Amino acid sequence: MISAQPPDPVRQHALAALTATFMTQGHPTEYAQHMATAVIFQTDLELRNAQLTNLLGWLKQEHGDVYQQALAHLESTREEFERRLQSGS
Repeated sequence: MISAQPPDPVRQHALAALTATFMTQGHPTEYAQHMATAVIFQTDLELRNAQLTNLLGWLKQEHGDVYQQALAHLESTREEFERRLQSGS
């Protein structure tokens, strides 16, 4: 379960700036807010993917014995996530 986190001032500023940019381009406020949120969300996913890829590369190079365990753990996490999606929980 994800705990509530305080608002991140950097994300809040980015959201406001992107929303303003989209509104300047002529998008209605509500759509601009959704578009800005989507951009920030996608960027965050790309950052986390890059972090995970970098960590796995480091593990493979420096700690080969742990690398295979890490891959197995990632796979079990993916499987559990898919099960939760399918069951609706």
